[in-house]
Amino acid sequence: MKKIAATSKSIIIGIGFCLLTANALCAPAKVEIRTNKQGGYLLYVKGKPFLMRGVGYNPTPIGQGYEYDVFTDPAKPWLVDGKLMKKAKINCVRIYSPSKDLEKMKEFIRVMYKKFGIYTIVSDWLGLWDFPRANYADKNFQAATKERILKIVEALKDEEGLLMWILGNENNYTFSGKIGFWTSPEIEKITSPRQKQVRRAEIYYSFVNELAADIKKIDKIHPIALGNGEGTFLDVAGEICENVDLLAIIIYRGKRFGNLFNTIRNSFDKPILLSEFGCDSYDAYQDKENQDAQSEFLLAQWQDLYKNTIFSKNKKANVLGGCLFEWSDEWWKHNEGYTDDWKVHNKEAGWSHGAYFFDIRAKNNLNMNEEWFGIVSLSEEIEKGINKRIPKKAYYTLKKFFNRPSAYTSNRK
Repeated sequence: MKKIAATSKSIIIGIGFCLLTANALCAPAKVEIRTNKQGGYLLYVKGKPFLMRGVGYNPTPIGQGYEYDVFTDPAKPWLVDGKLMKKAKINCVRIYSPSKDLEKMKEFIRVMYKKFGIYTIVSDWLGLWDFPRANYADKNFQAATKERILKIVEALKDEEGLLMWILGNENNYTFSGKIGFWTSPEIEKITSPRQKQVRRAEIYYSFVNELAADIKKIDKIHPIALGNGEGTFLDVAGEICENVDLLAIIIYRGKRFGNLFNTIRNSFDKPILLSEFGCDSYDAYQDKENQDAQSEFLLAQWQDLYKNTIFSKNKKANVLGGCLFEWSDEWWKHNEGYTDDWKVHNKEAGWSHGAYFFDIRAKNNLNMNEEWFGIVSLSEEIEKGINKRIPKKAYYTLKKFFNRPSAYTSNRK
Protein backbone atom coordinates (compact mmCIF):
# COMPACT_ATOMS: atom_id res chain seq x y z
CA MET A 1 0.00 0.00 0.00
CA LYS A 2 1.04 3.62 -0.34
CA LYS A 3 2.58 5.09 2.78
CA ILE A 4 0.03 7.13 4.75
CA ALA A 5 1.58 10.48 5.61
CA ALA A 6 1.29 11.89 9.10
CA THR A 7 0.00 15.42 9.50
CA SER A 8 0.31 18.14 12.09
CA LYS A 9 -2.86 16.71 13.60
CA SER A 10 -1.03 13.56 14.67
CA ILE A 11 -1.90 12.43 18.16
CA ILE A 12 1.47 11.47 19.59
CA ILE A 13 0.94 8.96 22.36
CA GLY A 14 4.55 8.33 23.19
CA ILE A 15 8.13 8.26 22.03
CA GLY A 16 9.84 4.86 22.06
CA PHE A 17 13.53 4.50 22.57
CA CYS A 18 16.14 1.81 23.21
CA LEU A 19 18.23 1.61 26.30
CA LEU A 20 21.61 0.39 25.10
CA THR A 21 23.05 -1.90 27.71
CA ALA A 22 25.27 -4.93 27.67
CA ASN A 23 22.20 -7.00 26.99
CA ALA A 24 20.72 -4.52 24.47
CA LEU A 25 17.48 -4.21 26.39
CA CYS A 26 14.73 -2.35 24.54
CA ALA A 27 12.14 -0.03 26.00
CA PRO A 28 8.49 -0.15 24.95
CA ALA A 29 7.51 0.35 21.33
CA LYS A 30 6.43 3.79 20.23
CA VAL A 31 2.64 3.64 19.93
CA GLU A 32 0.76 6.55 18.40
CA ILE A 33 -2.55 7.38 16.80
CA ARG A 34 -2.33 9.67 13.79
CA THR A 35 -4.97 11.53 11.85
CA ASN A 36 -4.93 12.48 8.19
CA LYS A 37 -6.35 15.55 6.46
CA GLN A 38 -9.73 13.87 6.00
CA GLY A 39 -10.06 13.11 9.73
CA GLY A 40 -9.29 9.40 9.44
CA TYR A 41 -7.36 7.58 12.16
CA LEU A 42 -4.54 5.04 12.01
CA LEU A 43 -2.47 3.31 14.67
CA TYR A 44 1.31 3.26 14.31
CA VAL A 45 3.66 0.95 16.22
CA LYS A 46 7.41 1.44 15.92
CA GLY A 47 6.74 3.89 13.10
CA LYS A 48 4.73 1.43 10.98
CA PRO A 49 0.98 1.24 10.32
CA PHE A 50 -0.58 -1.36 12.59
CA LEU A 51 -4.04 -2.87 12.14
CA MET A 52 -5.13 -4.73 15.26
CA ARG A 53 -6.12 -8.28 14.33
CA GLY A 54 -6.87 -9.47 17.82
CA VAL A 55 -8.72 -12.00 19.94
CA GLY A 56 -10.03 -11.95 23.48
CA TYR A 57 -7.87 -14.40 25.40
CA ASN A 58 -8.99 -16.26 28.51
CA PRO A 59 -8.29 -19.95 27.75
CA THR A 60 -10.12 -21.37 30.77
CA PRO A 61 -9.49 -25.15 31.00
CA ILE A 62 -12.40 -27.57 31.13
CA GLY A 63 -13.52 -27.85 34.75
CA GLN A 64 -12.33 -24.41 35.83
CA GLY A 65 -14.21 -21.12 35.96
CA TYR A 66 -14.16 -17.42 36.78
CA GLU A 67 -11.21 -17.65 39.19
CA TYR A 68 -8.87 -19.10 36.56
CA ASP A 69 -5.68 -17.05 36.09
CA VAL A 70 -3.95 -17.89 32.83
CA PHE A 71 -0.77 -16.07 33.84
CA THR A 72 -0.08 -18.35 36.81
CA ASP A 73 -1.09 -21.55 35.01
CA PRO A 74 2.02 -23.78 35.16
CA ALA A 75 0.95 -25.42 31.88
CA LYS A 76 1.50 -22.09 30.08
CA PRO A 77 -1.21 -22.67 27.45
CA TRP A 78 -0.06 -19.62 25.51
CA LEU A 79 2.93 -21.60 24.23
CA VAL A 80 0.46 -23.71 22.23
CA ASP A 81 -2.06 -20.97 21.51
CA GLY A 82 0.63 -18.51 20.42
CA LYS A 83 1.78 -20.85 17.66
CA LEU A 84 -1.75 -21.16 16.30
CA MET A 85 -2.31 -17.41 16.52
CA LYS A 86 0.93 -16.65 14.71
CA LYS A 87 -0.04 -18.96 11.84
CA ALA A 88 -3.32 -17.08 11.51
CA LYS A 89 -1.53 -13.67 11.58
CA ILE A 90 -3.30 -12.65 14.78
CA ASN A 91 -1.11 -9.84 16.12
CA CYS A 92 -2.61 -8.97 19.51
CA VAL A 93 -4.57 -10.46 22.38
CA ARG A 94 -6.94 -8.66 24.70
CA ILE A 95 -6.70 -9.61 28.36
CA TYR A 96 -9.85 -8.77 30.34
CA SER A 97 -8.17 -8.35 33.72
CA PRO A 98 -4.60 -8.34 35.04
CA SER A 99 -3.15 -11.06 37.22
CA LYS A 100 -2.49 -10.49 40.90
CA ASP A 101 0.97 -11.86 40.12
CA LEU A 102 2.33 -9.10 37.90
CA GLU A 103 5.69 -10.82 37.47
CA LYS A 104 3.93 -13.79 35.88
CA MET A 105 1.97 -11.40 33.71
CA LYS A 106 5.21 -9.77 32.55
CA GLU A 107 6.46 -13.20 31.53
CA PHE A 108 3.30 -13.76 29.47
CA ILE A 109 3.60 -10.40 27.70
CA ARG A 110 7.28 -10.99 26.92
CA VAL A 111 6.83 -14.53 25.62
CA MET A 112 3.85 -13.62 23.43
CA TYR A 113 5.83 -10.76 21.87
CA LYS A 114 9.31 -12.26 21.64
CA LYS A 115 8.26 -15.74 20.56
CA PHE A 116 5.18 -15.04 18.45
CA GLY A 117 5.21 -11.31 17.62
CA ILE A 118 1.88 -10.84 19.45
CA TYR A 119 1.15 -7.69 21.46
CA THR A 120 -0.98 -7.61 24.62
CA ILE A 121 -3.86 -5.21 25.32
CA VAL A 122 -4.43 -4.97 29.06
CA SER A 123 -7.97 -4.31 30.26
CA ASP A 124 -9.41 -3.85 33.72
CA TRP A 125 -13.03 -4.13 34.87
CA LEU A 126 -12.56 -1.22 37.32
CA GLY A 127 -14.17 -3.26 40.07
CA LEU A 128 -17.36 -4.05 38.14
CA TRP A 129 -17.59 -7.67 39.34
CA ASP A 130 -15.94 -7.21 42.74
CA PHE A 131 -17.69 -7.78 46.03
CA PRO A 132 -18.79 -5.56 47.59
CA ARG A 133 -19.99 -4.02 44.34
CA ALA A 134 -18.29 -1.04 42.76
CA ASN A 135 -19.70 2.36 43.65
CA TYR A 136 -18.22 4.97 41.34
CA ALA A 137 -19.73 7.79 43.42
CA ASP A 138 -17.74 6.67 46.46
CA LYS A 139 -14.48 8.65 46.74
CA ASN A 140 -12.88 5.89 48.83
CA PHE A 141 -13.68 3.34 46.12
CA GLN A 142 -12.29 5.68 43.48
CA ALA A 143 -9.06 6.19 45.41
CA ALA A 144 -8.54 2.48 46.04
CA THR A 145 -9.22 1.64 42.39
CA LYS A 146 -6.82 4.33 41.15
CA GLU A 147 -4.10 3.08 43.48
CA ARG A 148 -4.55 -0.49 42.22
CA ILE A 149 -4.57 0.48 38.54
CA LEU A 150 -1.51 2.72 38.82
CA LYS A 151 0.45 -0.11 40.44
CA ILE A 152 -0.42 -2.29 37.45
CA VAL A 153 0.61 0.43 35.01
CA GLU A 154 3.87 1.04 36.84
CA ALA A 155 4.68 -2.67 36.75
CA LEU A 156 3.85 -3.32 33.08
CA LYS A 157 4.44 -0.04 31.24
CA ASP A 158 8.01 -0.86 30.17
CA GLU A 159 7.15 -4.16 28.52
CA GLU A 160 7.95 -4.10 24.82
CA GLY A 161 4.95 -6.29 24.02
CA LEU A 162 2.39 -4.04 25.71
CA LEU A 163 0.12 -2.30 23.20
CA MET A 164 -2.47 -0.26 25.14
CA TRP A 165 -4.78 -0.02 28.15
CA ILE A 166 -8.58 -0.42 28.26
CA LEU A 167 -10.42 1.07 31.23
CA GLY A 168 -13.70 -0.71 31.93
CA ASN A 169 -15.78 -2.94 29.71
CA GLU A 170 -19.56 -2.71 30.01
CA ASN A 171 -19.62 -0.50 33.09
CA ASN A 172 -22.10 1.85 31.40
CA TYR A 173 -24.78 -0.83 31.90
CA THR A 174 -24.65 -0.01 35.62
CA PHE A 175 -26.18 3.39 34.94
CA SER A 176 -29.61 1.80 34.45
CA GLY A 177 -29.05 -0.92 37.03
CA LYS A 178 -29.00 -3.64 34.37
CA ILE A 179 -25.90 -4.93 36.15
CA GLY A 180 -24.00 -3.77 39.25
CA PHE A 181 -26.42 -1.10 40.50
CA TRP A 182 -24.84 1.77 42.47
CA THR A 183 -26.05 5.12 43.72
CA SER A 184 -25.44 8.00 46.15
CA PRO A 185 -27.52 10.48 48.17
CA GLU A 186 -26.95 13.07 45.44
CA ILE A 187 -28.28 10.74 42.74
CA GLU A 188 -31.29 9.69 44.83
CA LYS A 189 -32.41 13.32 45.13
CA ILE A 190 -32.97 13.40 41.36
CA THR A 191 -36.61 12.59 40.52
CA SER A 192 -36.25 11.80 36.83
CA PRO A 193 -35.12 8.17 36.18
CA ARG A 194 -33.37 9.27 33.00
CA GLN A 195 -31.53 12.09 34.73
CA LYS A 196 -30.40 9.67 37.41
CA GLN A 197 -28.78 7.57 34.70
CA VAL A 198 -27.17 10.62 33.12
CA ARG A 199 -25.75 11.68 36.49
CA ARG A 200 -24.28 8.21 37.02
CA ALA A 201 -22.72 8.47 33.55
CA GLU A 202 -21.20 11.86 34.40
CA ILE A 203 -19.75 10.52 37.64
CA TYR A 204 -18.36 7.35 36.07
CA TYR A 205 -16.85 8.97 32.98
CA SER A 206 -15.30 11.72 35.11
CA PHE A 207 -13.65 9.02 37.19
CA VAL A 208 -12.31 7.30 34.05
CA ASN A 209 -11.05 10.62 32.69
CA GLU A 210 -9.19 11.38 35.93
CA LEU A 211 -7.74 7.87 35.98
CA ALA A 212 -6.54 8.25 32.39
CA ALA A 213 -4.81 11.53 33.33
CA ASP A 214 -3.08 9.82 36.26
CA ILE A 215 -1.93 6.95 34.03
CA LYS A 216 -0.42 9.39 31.53
CA LYS A 217 1.72 10.91 34.26
CA ILE A 218 3.63 7.64 34.55
CA ASP A 219 3.11 6.06 31.11
CA LYS A 220 3.56 8.41 28.16
CA ILE A 221 3.97 5.55 25.69
CA HIS A 222 0.69 3.65 25.44
CA PRO A 223 -2.81 4.78 24.37
CA ILE A 224 -5.71 4.56 26.82
CA ALA A 225 -9.14 3.37 25.70
CA LEU A 226 -12.57 3.78 27.25
CA GLY A 227 -14.30 0.39 27.36
CA ASN A 228 -18.03 0.79 26.64
CA GLY A 229 -20.91 -1.57 25.97
CA GLU A 230 -22.57 -0.56 22.69
CA GLY A 231 -22.93 3.19 22.09
CA THR A 232 -25.05 4.14 25.07
CA PHE A 233 -24.08 7.35 26.89
CA LEU A 234 -21.19 8.08 24.53
CA ASP A 235 -22.61 11.57 24.09
CA VAL A 236 -21.97 12.11 27.81
CA ALA A 237 -18.53 10.52 27.61
CA GLY A 238 -17.67 12.73 24.63
CA GLU A 239 -18.11 15.82 26.77
CA ILE A 240 -15.96 14.48 29.60
CA CYS A 241 -13.29 11.97 28.54
CA GLU A 242 -10.71 14.31 27.02
CA ASN A 243 -7.81 12.26 28.43
CA VAL A 244 -8.97 9.07 26.71
CA ASP A 245 -7.31 8.34 23.34
CA LEU A 246 -9.76 5.90 21.77
CA LEU A 247 -12.99 4.00 22.26
CA ALA A 248 -12.98 0.24 22.91
CA ILE A 249 -16.54 -0.80 22.12
CA ILE A 250 -18.28 -4.09 22.85
CA ILE A 251 -20.70 -4.67 20.00
CA TYR A 252 -22.90 -7.54 18.76
CA ARG A 253 -24.89 -6.72 15.62
CA GLY A 254 -24.87 -9.85 13.52
CA LYS A 255 -22.96 -9.91 10.23
CA ARG A 256 -22.34 -6.18 9.92
CA PHE A 257 -22.11 -3.11 12.09
CA GLY A 258 -24.52 -0.85 10.21
CA ASN A 259 -24.15 2.89 10.86
CA LEU A 260 -22.16 2.35 14.07
CA PHE A 261 -18.97 4.09 12.96
CA ASN A 262 -20.64 7.24 11.64
CA THR A 263 -22.82 7.43 14.73
CA ILE A 264 -19.79 7.27 17.00
CA ARG A 265 -18.02 9.97 15.01
CA ASN A 266 -20.92 12.29 15.77
CA SER A 267 -21.08 11.53 19.50
CA PHE A 268 -17.54 10.53 20.50
CA ASP A 269 -15.10 11.54 17.80
CA LYS A 270 -12.15 9.38 18.70
CA PRO A 271 -10.68 6.33 16.96
CA ILE A 272 -12.39 2.98 17.54
CA LEU A 273 -11.23 -0.46 18.55
CA LEU A 274 -13.94 -3.10 18.26
CA SER A 275 -12.80 -4.71 21.50
CA GLU A 276 -15.45 -7.44 21.55
CA PHE A 277 -17.65 -8.84 18.79
CA GLY A 278 -18.30 -12.28 17.35
CA CYS A 279 -20.64 -15.20 16.77
CA ASP A 280 -21.09 -18.50 18.56
CA SER A 281 -20.79 -21.82 16.76
CA TYR A 282 -23.87 -23.51 18.24
CA ASP A 283 -27.19 -23.56 16.38
CA ALA A 284 -29.80 -23.32 19.12
CA TYR A 285 -32.65 -23.99 16.66
CA GLN A 286 -31.20 -27.18 15.19
CA ASP A 287 -29.64 -28.08 18.57
CA LYS A 288 -26.25 -28.88 17.11
CA GLU A 289 -22.97 -27.17 16.38
CA ASN A 290 -22.92 -25.05 13.22
CA GLN A 291 -19.36 -24.02 12.39
CA ASP A 292 -20.41 -22.96 8.89
CA ALA A 293 -22.68 -20.21 10.28
CA GLN A 294 -20.03 -18.97 12.71
CA SER A 295 -17.42 -18.86 9.96
CA GLU A 296 -19.76 -16.99 7.61
CA PHE A 297 -20.69 -14.39 10.25
CA LEU A 298 -17.14 -13.79 11.48
CA LEU A 299 -15.78 -13.32 7.97
CA ALA A 300 -18.54 -10.82 7.19
CA GLN A 301 -17.80 -8.93 10.41
CA TRP A 302 -14.09 -8.66 9.65
CA GLN A 303 -14.81 -7.58 6.08
CA ASP A 304 -17.09 -4.82 7.36
CA LEU A 305 -14.53 -3.83 9.98
CA TYR A 306 -11.81 -3.67 7.34
CA LYS A 307 -13.91 -1.40 5.09
CA ASN A 308 -13.93 1.12 7.91
CA THR A 309 -10.13 1.27 8.27
CA ILE A 310 -7.66 3.40 6.34
CA PHE A 311 -6.12 0.15 5.07
CA SER A 312 -9.13 -0.13 2.75
CA LYS A 313 -8.33 3.32 1.27
CA ASN A 314 -11.25 4.81 3.18
CA LYS A 315 -9.58 8.12 4.04
CA LYS A 316 -12.22 9.05 6.63
CA ALA A 317 -12.07 5.70 8.43
CA ASN A 318 -12.07 5.76 12.21
CA VAL A 319 -11.52 2.06 13.04
CA LEU A 320 -8.10 0.87 14.25
CA GLY A 321 -8.91 -2.85 14.29
CA GLY A 322 -10.73 -5.43 16.34
CA CYS A 323 -10.46 -8.10 19.02
CA LEU A 324 -12.74 -11.01 18.26
CA PHE A 325 -14.60 -12.71 21.08
CA GLU A 326 -13.02 -15.15 21.53
CA TRP A 327 -10.02 -17.44 21.15
CA SER A 328 -11.30 -20.64 22.78
CA ASP A 329 -14.63 -21.93 24.11
CA GLU A 330 -15.23 -21.50 27.84
CA TRP A 331 -17.23 -24.36 29.35
CA TRP A 332 -18.14 -22.51 32.57
CA LYS A 333 -20.07 -19.54 31.22
CA HIS A 334 -23.69 -20.77 31.27
CA ASN A 335 -23.81 -21.67 34.98
CA GLU A 336 -21.06 -19.45 36.33
CA GLY A 337 -21.59 -20.30 39.98
CA TYR A 338 -22.26 -24.05 39.62
CA THR A 339 -18.85 -25.72 39.59
CA ASP A 340 -20.15 -29.20 38.70
CA ASP A 341 -21.40 -27.81 35.41
CA TRP A 342 -17.98 -26.47 34.41
CA LYS A 343 -17.07 -29.91 33.07
CA VAL A 344 -20.06 -29.86 30.71
CA HIS A 345 -20.11 -28.04 27.38
CA ASN A 346 -23.55 -26.55 27.94
CA LYS A 347 -25.87 -26.33 24.93
CA GLU A 348 -28.46 -24.01 26.48
CA ALA A 349 -28.58 -20.47 25.12
CA GLY A 350 -28.47 -17.64 27.62
CA TRP A 351 -29.86 -14.68 25.67
CA SER A 352 -31.52 -13.64 22.43
CA HIS A 353 -30.33 -11.59 19.46
CA GLY A 354 -32.34 -11.33 16.24
CA ALA A 355 -29.36 -10.25 14.13
CA TYR A 356 -28.02 -13.80 14.46
CA PHE A 357 -30.86 -14.99 12.31
CA PHE A 358 -29.66 -18.52 11.55
CA ASP A 359 -31.05 -19.83 14.87
CA ILE A 360 -33.37 -17.09 16.13
CA ARG A 361 -36.32 -19.49 15.76
CA ALA A 362 -35.06 -21.42 18.79
CA LYS A 363 -37.41 -21.84 21.76
CA ASN A 364 -38.22 -18.44 23.29
CA ASN A 365 -35.81 -16.99 20.70
CA LEU A 366 -32.87 -17.84 22.98
CA ASN A 367 -30.07 -18.30 20.48
CA MET A 368 -26.82 -16.96 21.94
CA ASN A 369 -24.70 -19.75 23.41
CA GLU A 370 -22.10 -18.19 25.69
CA GLU A 371 -19.94 -21.32 25.88
CA TRP A 372 -19.43 -21.65 22.10
CA PHE A 373 -17.91 -18.34 20.97
CA GLY A 374 -14.37 -19.61 20.53
CA ILE A 375 -12.71 -20.09 17.15
CA VAL A 376 -10.89 -22.97 18.80
CA SER A 377 -12.63 -25.91 20.51
CA LEU A 378 -11.33 -27.59 23.64
CA SER A 379 -11.06 -31.36 23.85
CA GLU A 380 -11.16 -33.30 27.10
CA GLU A 381 -8.02 -35.02 25.83
CA ILE A 382 -4.92 -33.57 27.50
CA GLU A 383 -2.03 -32.71 25.18
CA LYS A 384 1.13 -30.93 26.39
CA GLY A 385 -0.52 -30.42 29.76
CA ILE A 386 -3.60 -28.60 28.47
CA ASN A 387 -6.91 -29.42 26.80
CA LYS A 388 -6.14 -30.28 23.19
CA ARG A 389 -6.91 -27.40 20.81
CA ILE A 390 -9.12 -28.13 17.80
CA PRO A 391 -9.39 -25.12 15.45
CA LYS A 392 -12.89 -24.54 14.09
CA LYS A 393 -13.75 -23.66 10.51
CA ALA A 394 -13.80 -19.96 11.52
CA TYR A 395 -10.14 -20.18 12.52
CA TYR A 396 -9.14 -21.35 9.04
CA THR A 397 -11.43 -18.83 7.34
CA LEU A 398 -9.89 -15.93 9.25
CA LYS A 399 -6.40 -17.35 8.77
CA LYS A 400 -6.94 -17.21 5.00
CA PHE A 401 -8.38 -13.69 5.22
CA PHE A 402 -5.57 -12.35 7.41
CA ASN A 403 -2.90 -13.95 5.23
CA ARG A 404 -4.12 -12.53 1.94
CA PRO A 405 -1.42 -10.59 0.08
CA SER A 406 -2.70 -7.04 0.50
CA ALA A 407 -2.20 -3.85 2.48
CA TYR A 408 -4.29 -5.50 5.17
CA THR A 409 -1.29 -7.58 6.21
CA SER A 410 1.42 -5.01 5.53
CA ASN A 411 2.13 -4.71 9.24
CA ARG A 412 2.58 -8.37 10.01
CA LYS A 413 5.52 -9.40 12.17
